[in-house]
Amino acid sequence: MKRVFTILAITGLMLFGAAPKAVAQDATKTEKVAADATEEKTFHQELKQRFIEGGPFFMGIVLVALILGLAIAIERIIYLNMATTNTKKLVNKVDDALASGGVEAAKEVCRNTKGPVASIFYQGLDRMDEGVDAAEKAVVGYGGVQMGLLEKNISWLSLFIALAPMLGFMGTVIGMIGAFDSIQQAGDISPTVVAGGIKVALLTTVFGLIVAIILQVFYNYIISKVDSIVNNMEDASISLVDLLVKHKK
Repeated sequence: MKRVFTILAITGLMLFGAAPKAVAQDATKTEKVAADATEEKTFHQELKQRFIEGGPFFMGIVLVALILGLAIAIERIIYLNMATTNTKKLVNKVDDALASGGVEAAKEVCRNTKGPVASIFYQGLDRMDEGVDAAEKAVVGYGGVQMGLLEKNISWLSLFIALAPMLGFMGTVIGMIGAFDSIQQAGDISPTVVAGGIKVALLTTVFGLIVAIILQVFYNYIISKVDSIVNNMEDASISLVDLLVKHKK
């Protein structure tokens, strides 16, 4: 009988003792989930952590490529936007100036107008005294100079576009070499041994591709902008030669 009461007492203690323990464990889990929710990392913190995990050397070089590429792209975009001119309006102004005040009045209009088209017009008008053929040659020659100014430093941007993924792939190779070195030292191929090297390899590749994609978007925009300005320059040059022939007569 005593043995029965002892068993019942132990069972009761286990049941009533387990309940507070379970409640305490549930409360601990809830607090942990709440702490994890409050400690959720922002995008900037996550990016910073991944950057550090990828290795400071190659990730730093990729970051430098991104900064230099963006600097060149922003400078080119500002320059090209300032170089954009309403060519039809300029042609009409030059036509009116030639009709009312002659070549000097037209040159004054070009001096007061920004952009490569106005500079080309000025060079053509400056050679007007030597004849229409000389003015046309001046327009064509100076048009090539302005085209070179529009395309300045774009080759460096394409270099950084090609360099960023190459650096990422190099980091991938180095990360894989580190993984195999860890396998050789540990004498085991467990996931824990190779995880660090593989993570470095993947992170450098991802960051290199992201940099290349960002710079490629800017590069395509700049190229399209240059093509648009060059087409306007060519059309405006033809219109200028026609005006010079008309007013020469």
